[in-house]
Amino acid sequence: MNYRHSYHAGNHADVLKHALLRRLLELMQRKETPLCCFDSHAGTALYDLQGEAAGKTGEYVDGIGRLWQRDDLPLWLADYRDAVARHNPDGALRWYPGSPQIMAELLREQDRMIVSELHPEDAETLRAHFAGQPDIAVHQRNGYELPKAFLPVPEKRALWLLDPPFEKTDDLERCVAGVQQAISRMRQTVIAIWYPIKDQRLLKDFYQGIADSGAPKALRVELNVRPVDNQLGLNGSGMMLINPPWPIWEELEQVLPWLSRELAQAGGGSWRMDWLAGAP
Repeated sequence: MNYRHSYHAGNHADVLKHALLRRLLELMQRKETPLCCFDSHAGTALYDLQGEAAGKTGEYVDGIGRLWQRDDLPLWLADYRDAVARHNPDGALRWYPGSPQIMAELLREQDRMIVSELHPEDAETLRAHFAGQPDIAVHQRNGYELPKAFLPVPEKRALWLLDPPFEKTDDLERCVAGVQQAISRMRQTVIAIWYPIKDQRLLKDFYQGIADSGAPKALRVELNVRPVDNQLGLNGSGMMLINPPWPIWEELEQVLPWLSRELAQAGGGSWRMDWLAGAP
């Protein structure tokens, strides 16, 4: 693996991914019954936005940086921003929590988390960070193996963040296969797949694969911050939500227009949300 998320921490894709991830977990925790959370491509728990990697790209400036001092954030975007702010008590934006930290901070006494990271250095950093927390297990392994290794879980409820680096052209296919395996082993698993909006041909096959996967429900959520034909880089990203809890789609109808407007770059900014399977 060559991908290191530290170069991209806090960018517009992280805003969508992490704000939505927090809300999914909160909605699932409306029930008192225990919950098992999975993070299959976890990266590390905290990123230094003033460090060498993030400093090279500065992507966070047009991501979390645009939300940092706003007092008009809709719905749970304020909770997400406040979760980041807790790691920056002096008010200066420097530290950004990654997905394992975001989920760890919401775990209740009855919940647990299984974290997987293949990069040896990042996996060791995670182990050290979560040392002494018996409800969090860190594995250095291929994240796509998690459903076969751990599902079904005794808790009978699971949330899986599937967030591969997309270094390989077959990652979207492997995401579809992961969905199929997860729901075949525990049909009620809630899965959140982050994906970049780049190759439209590959995405078309991905959408069809999800629609044909047998997932009870599949909600496509996409946010573009630049025109889709822009050549500057990552113009947008999506979250494919399998078995999303209500009322996340109603809340997104308020959140997505705001994000597409306030995170827009290069004269762009758009969003879409629709059901690929099991529309309620």
